[in-house]
Amino acid sequence: MSIGLLGLLDDVTALAKVAAASIDDVAGQAAKAGLKAAGAVIDDTAVTPNYIAGFAANRELPIVGKIALGSIRNKLLILLPAALALSLFAPWLVSPLLMLGGLYLCFEGAEKVYAWLMPHEAHGLEHDTEEPETPEALEKSRISGAIQTDFILSAEIMTIALGALPDLPFAEKAAVLAVVGIGITLLVYGAVAIIVKADDFGLALAQNARTGLGRAAGRGILKAMPWVMQILSVVGTAAMVWVGGGIVVHGLAGFGFEGIEHFIEGMAHAVGDALPAIAALAEELVVILADFTIGITLGALLIPLTQFVLKPIWKTIRRVLPKKAAA
Repeated sequence: MSIGLLGLLDDVTALAKVAAASIDDVAGQAAKAGLKAAGAVIDDTAVTPNYIAGFAANRELPIVGKIALGSIRNKLLILLPAALALSLFAPWLVSPLLMLGGLYLCFEGAEKVYAWLMPHEAHGLEHDTEEPETPEALEKSRISGAIQTDFILSAEIMTIALGALPDLPFAEKAAVLAVVGIGITLLVYGAVAIIVKADDFGLALAQNARTGLGRAAGRGILKAMPWVMQILSVVGTAAMVWVGGGIVVHGLAGFGFEGIEHFIEGMAHAVGDALPAIAALAEELVVILADFTIGITLGALLIPLTQFVLKPIWKTIRRVLPKKAAA
């Protein structure tokens, strides 16, 4: 009996090791897939605080929580099943959809750069309705708008993550995508919560800290937060354009148009050979700069297309959908 028990324990230990290895593999694949979606993640973090601006301090965290819950529902109940169905029944669609997501990132980034250089009415597809007057209706409207915007960004994130995954078994692929969805949501909205409450924390320190150093730190936080938001916005925009351009270049190579990718790789190797002391860093910077240049060019070309074609179509759809819902 003792021998049988020892054998059973060995089997249990072996199973535990396999399970641990699987968990490690899922975590590793999720981390890699999440990094591929960096541009959309940073943009999500930069965009969301705008929806909370203007509300009373005691409503900020509840609003962030409701948006985060909507984001989780978007990812796990809609986008995850859609991504898995896509990988099962139409895997050939993953790359085209990924490229469409990359083009959207390029457009959004270029539109933000254009808005900084030449302030104008946004050419994006959101925020075409007037905001309600009552605080309760305004809060509900802002949350709904944030969740709609999050859906677009979440779709990009999940598609990018799906495209970054190797040929995994179905269950493992589902687990990785779920980990990516939950992990990125916690990361984004945890960061958003810290950002929106940083002013309150700084003000509390400036007014109530017992030491001069503490009060000075509070004043420093208050002065720094506008700069932090500006930096976050710039970094998010740059990351969107860079990631979007890279997705399009890689996608074109997958369809047989490898010339652009090979040209970029050739430039990177030439710079690396010229700077052997920092060859790896130099090559990576060249690739990033090339992807960014391609991304900003594509995004700039998409601005007039969106303004004169896609936006009028989207406005028509927005007017029709509520009537159908009401019926």
